Amino acid sequence: MASFTAGLSCLAHPALAATKVTVAVISLADDARYGARREERAYPGHPTGRAVDGAQLGADDSSFELDAEGIALEVRDVVLPSAVALPKALAELKAAKVQHLVADLPLAVMRQLVQTAPAALGGAMVFNAGLDDDSLRADGCAAVLLHTYPSRQMMSDALVQYLAARNWRKALVLQGPLPGDALQGQAWARSAKRYGIKTTQERPFKLSGDPRERNLANTRLLTGDRDHDVVAVMDSDGEFARGLPYATQWPRPVVGANGLMAVAWHPQWERNGGPQLSRRFAKATHRPMTGQDWAAWMAVRSVVAALVDNPKSSVAEQLKGLRSGKVFVDGFKGPRLSFRAWDGQLRQPLFLSHIDGVVGTAPLDGVLHPKEVLDTLGVDEKESTCKARL
Repeated sequence: MASFTAGLSCLAHPALAATKVTVAVISLADDARYGARREERAYPGHPTGRAVDGAQLGADDSSFELDAEGIALEVRDVVLPSAVALPKALAELKAAKVQHLVADLPLAVMRQLVQTAPAALGGAMVFNAGLDDDSLRADGCAAVLLHTYPSRQMMSDALVQYLAARNWRKALVLQGPLPGDALQGQAWARSAKRYGIKTTQERPFKLSGDPRERNLANTRLLTGDRDHDVVAVMDSDGEFARGLPYATQWPRPVVGANGLMAVAWHPQWERNGGPQLSRRFAKATHRPMTGQDWAAWMAVRSVVAALVDNPKSSVAEQLKGLRSGKVFVDGFKGPRLSFRAWDGQLRQPLFLSHIDGVVGTAPLDGVLHPKEVLDTLGVDEKESTCKARL
């Protein structure tokens, strides 16, 4: 049975007949991303807490706008004990007239949700607030699915733009054995080709207890070749990459899954209201805000933007407004943000950062695009294979 925990985030004035809107944050109880050890180790680029924290803050931050429109917004935390509980949870959400969903789910359950939610709820708007998988923006896309978390290709493009701007043109690539590592490697190869970064050598790594494979985790042996400017590590798990900076054979920067990284949010972002947002989140949750938290916050802020743009609209009309790119949202990153019509991805600057701070933002100065420079990050319209468009 699905576990529901509801929290009222903002209420219209009691004298007004408020329009009630509920945003459900759907997650999985045994999601491996939230294992106790993983949260404790806080791998860079990985979530350190549930998306409902960011969603609740997004609702709290929207109270003034919602009060002005006579809208009462509720955030409902829906924790599935297992994937098989999804149909029953959707039935309960339909009974409660919930059509706005923020998904904090593994890939397989996310796909199930996107396929079943529109029919189960009589219409739906689903936000992906935690998965970078490019397939969800390509052949596996859906008209009802919006992405506030950046794609893997967006983050790879941002990182490689920075390397090109610094003229660090030669990279030694360390490639992990996991399927997620392979996807990172594919995104890297595409970005490197686009921006002229040469992969001088690609070497496999593996963390293993087998003594016959110990050399595959020896950072000095793996980085012994001298002909490179940077070491790019493709490690979706994060364990190997964590021990790589300052452990290479030659004094080279580490980029990718540790060292210099492209992220959706960094708690040390010092501009555009970033410090205030990070402080509010830390005060409420007692942990730093991550990119996944920001994406959940942004999902609720996007719902609010659609509601304020057209308070009497249906969820289908709100979805159309967002995917048209004509409804803008302030993400505390500088420019106004909007969604791409062709794949539902939120256009957004990304931070080039290390553990202690932000060294730059992408798109980099000098990177050009005929229509919108933010579309230099990720798959552009002519490249997209997504067919499910409004």
